[in-house]
Amino acid sequence: MSVGLDRHDDGIVVLTLDDPERRNAMTVDMGDALRDATAELRDDAGLRAVVLTGTPPAFSAGGDLDMLEDLARRTREEGYDATGHMRAFYGRFLSVRDLPVPVVAAINGHAVGAGLCVALACDLRIVAEDAKVGLNFSRLGLHPGMGGSWLLARILGHQRAAEWLYTGRLVRGAEAAAQGLALEAVPAGDVLPRALALAGEIAAASPVTVRQLKRTLATTADADLDTALAREAACQAVSYGTDDLREGLAAGRERRTPDFPGR
Repeated sequence: MSVGLDRHDDGIVVLTLDDPERRNAMTVDMGDALRDATAELRDDAGLRAVVLTGTPPAFSAGGDLDMLEDLARRTREEGYDATGHMRAFYGRFLSVRDLPVPVVAAINGHAVGAGLCVALACDLRIVAEDAKVGLNFSRLGLHPGMGGSWLLARILGHQRAAEWLYTGRLVRGAEAAAQGLALEAVPAGDVLPRALALAGEIAAASPVTVRQLKRTLATTADADLDTALAREAACQAVSYGTDDLREGLAAGRERRTPDFPGR
């Protein structure tokens, strides 16, 4: 299996890209395994947060060169149109966006090309200080894929994303975090513990509210204020009927930490 799935008692699941000999390259098999893992988790009512990481030494070194070379050969020699193939390929890995809870990318090593795109598809990112990260597609002669151009512009802003994409340069994790790609940069050995701590904070919040927020942030990112207000009002209307709100208010009055039931 090329994606490990480790369940924790607090509703946190760690997914691990696990093909260290190829530095967790983005292969079809890896994509199938990730899609299957997310499908298994999607309907898990007890799920509260997910951490996505890679088996050291890399998070993911990017696309599978054998696949890229085969597609290039078929296109040149056979006139093959790879559009459908690539769209299906993206979907395997971007299935992490379908999870109903926040996903924290623990970028514990190099994350390059499509490998970084998968991390960009997560909600939050912690990166190793010395990891090399970047979208190097232009240096391969390949247009970015896996949502890279769309995701990066929304995370870094248009001008900074354009510089990354046009040059294809790789930067250290510390610089990437300073530019806003990740919440913070820490030593490589601290990446997973820090990501798990963050996931623990998320898991301690109201599961109903966090799941609502996941959807809100996805649907209102490019919406106008009236649309955002309508979404917030509808979500609060749901909140008023939940046991989570009852527990949260009681905990506030009693000055204790809430224990949310998730309903």
